[in-house]
This record gives sequence, C-alpha cells and structure tokens, in this order.
Amino acid sequence: MPIADPPPLAARATSVGGSPVREILALTERPGVISFAGGLPAPELFDAPGLRAAYDATLGGPGAARALQYSTTEGVPELRRAVAARLSARGLATTADDLLVTTGSQQGLGLLATALLEPGDTVLVENPTYLAALQCFGLAGVRVVPVPCDAEGLLPDALARITARERPKLLYTVPTFQNPTGRTLPAGRRAEVARTAARLGLWLVEDDPYGELRYEGTAAPWIAAHPGAEDRTALLGSLSKVMAPGLRLGWLRAPAALRRAAVVAKQAADLHTSTVDQLAAAHYLGATGLDAHVARVREAYRERRDALLAGLGGALPAGSEWNRPEGGMFVWARLPAGHDAAALLGRAVAHEVAYVPGAPFFAESPDSRTLRLSFTAHTPAEITEGLGRLRRALQHP
Repeated sequence: MPIADPPPLAARATSVGGSPVREILALTERPGVISFAGGLPAPELFDAPGLRAAYDATLGGPGAARALQYSTTEGVPELRRAVAARLSARGLATTADDLLVTTGSQQGLGLLATALLEPGDTVLVENPTYLAALQCFGLAGVRVVPVPCDAEGLLPDALARITARERPKLLYTVPTFQNPTGRTLPAGRRAEVARTAARLGLWLVEDDPYGELRYEGTAAPWIAAHPGAEDRTALLGSLSKVMAPGLRLGWLRAPAALRRAAVVAKQAADLHTSTVDQLAAAHYLGATGLDAHVARVREAYRERRDALLAGLGGALPAGSEWNRPEGGMFVWARLPAGHDAAALLGRAVAHEVAYVPGAPFFAESPDSRTLRLSFTAHTPAEITEGLGRLRRALQHP
C-alpha cells in the first residue's frame, strides 16, 4: 500500500527563522565562555530564599488546594492588585481590572498580534528592534515597516510621515532602555508619539521589561500616560528582569475591548498562567516587597555597566562607537568601516567570549558593523576578563 506524505507545514512556520540570539546562547553554554550575548539577569542575585518562603506559604496552608487548581484566565486577583499598585506608584493609575496576567510578556505580545492583526496588515517598529517581536510579527503574516531612529530612539516626524503613508495597524516600541540599543525615548518624543497615534488612528504597543532598572537620570512617563494614548495603548510588563525569568510572569494593561479580545486569545492558547506561580509571586510582593530587591539589583547592574563602559575603548577596534545607557541591560556598539560583527563572532568564540551581532535586529537595511553587549550576567572582574579576550579576538587575528 503506497504511503502518502503528510501535508506540509504552514508557510509561516517555515518562513520565520529561529532566534540567532538563542543559537548563540547554545553555542556559548560550555564552561569558561564569558558571554555578553544573552539578555540574562544575574542568577546569583535571585532572591531564592525569599521566593522559596513565598512558595512554602502558598503551598503550606489551607490555600494549597487553590494554588494547585485551575484559575481564571485574567489572573489571580492578588497578583493583579499587586501589579496595579506598582504601576500606580510609578505614575500610571491602574486597577486590577485593567490587567491580564500572561505567561511572560512575550505571550502578551503574541496575544496582541492575535487580537489585532490580520495577515497583510502593516506594523511599524523601531529600527533596530527586539528580535522576538520580529519573529512574532513574522508568524502573524504582517508587513513590518521600520521607523528611522537616532541616538535617542524613533524620530516622531518620520513616524507621522510613515503612518500617514502606510496606514499601519500598530506601532511596537520599547521606549525605555530599548532592546537591543539601550536607548530611552525622551518625554517630549513620547508625547509626540501619543499625539500622532490619536490624530492618525494607530494602536500603540509599549513594551516595558526594563523600566525599573534605572541607574541614573530621571524616568520619563510611559507613552500610555500621555493624552491621546489612553484608549489605544497596550502596555506590556514583566517580573522576569526584576524578580526571576523562570517564573514566566508578565502582564498586559490595555483598554477594555482589546483586553477582552486578548483574554479570549489566551483561553485558546493556555487557559491561564500557572496558578501556583501567580500566588507565590503575589505573596512575595505582599510579604517581602520587591523594592529592596530591585535596589540591590540596580546597584549591582550599575557597577557592571560601568565596568563594561570603562573597558570597551580598549577592547574594540580603534574608531568604534558605543552608547551609555541610563539603565537596562544592553550597550550598543558599532565597529569601524570594513568590520563585520557577524563574521568576527567565530573569532571571538574561539577566544571564549561572545556578543550578539546587531544585523538580525533590523527590520530593513541591517548594519553589519553593529553589536549588542549585555553586562548583567557577569561580575565586574569577569567583564574585565571578557573584554581582554574580546580585544585579543578583534584586534589581533
């Protein structure tokens, strides 16, 4: 009996490639490699005792059965109230009913794509932008159009011009300590983005995984807090960078109609986020509080950022350029003319050091001379050693 082949995979499954960052992480997992590649929090800074106590309290009392049971799609009320209180304290009035708990903020982006986008729609992004967002939009089958940026982020005039010409459905932006560049959009530009969205009819997706990791300067209000943006901004947040990424806990704050659509999309995806993890996180936020832990993380990361910045001039080829982020996890660098960061990566790995080439982060016209360096996962001494290896790799073939 002849056997027929099964039908092919969906076109979107074969047209979107895997993450180069994840592939580099797999390449550099062997012991001894100092990797500036992954945007990983420092594991030695996780509050494991505090989190263990939160799980013990969640599973050790009369509420254990609830913690192990199915829950509502929107998320347990205790965690939504705790997150709402933190957002309100940071200047964005929020109630528990404004929030949907997600399995990491990455899921929130996927839910928004399901709720808002049809194949063939147009989406605007910063250029460069978060790589996994490009994957998400690729799987949604939409057309991605980059908005030009400078050292402070996207250019509002260019955004207005492109929006009027392309009639996009939404703009995706990481305005605070952006991934991959570490840039922060100034307050005045944020207000202009909100005005453009209101005037031209545009959804805004504001991704804020790094906002609490500020080491200097003054915080700018969220785009979601500006007049004109209230009814059209979806704000994504996460506990991954400030508590622990393994919890996979994020949230989506959105206008009611969009939030309801995202709830339906989440029901189809996973019913709800882990009940026990939500309740343990809520207990941690209530009993321990996150502010003291975040303050310790900020201090450690500030020292690590400074160590990286202090040594880059000696590590990169003469004529290289880089920025000084006020917070977050990344420094963005550009090598001199004639250098290709991707082509040089193999040489770096041979010297047991790694970074991420910048080209994959561009929606169009990739700059092969760029690279992203993360400073959070290594101590200042390790960073100094890693930069010495990078110098030997890049400057002495």
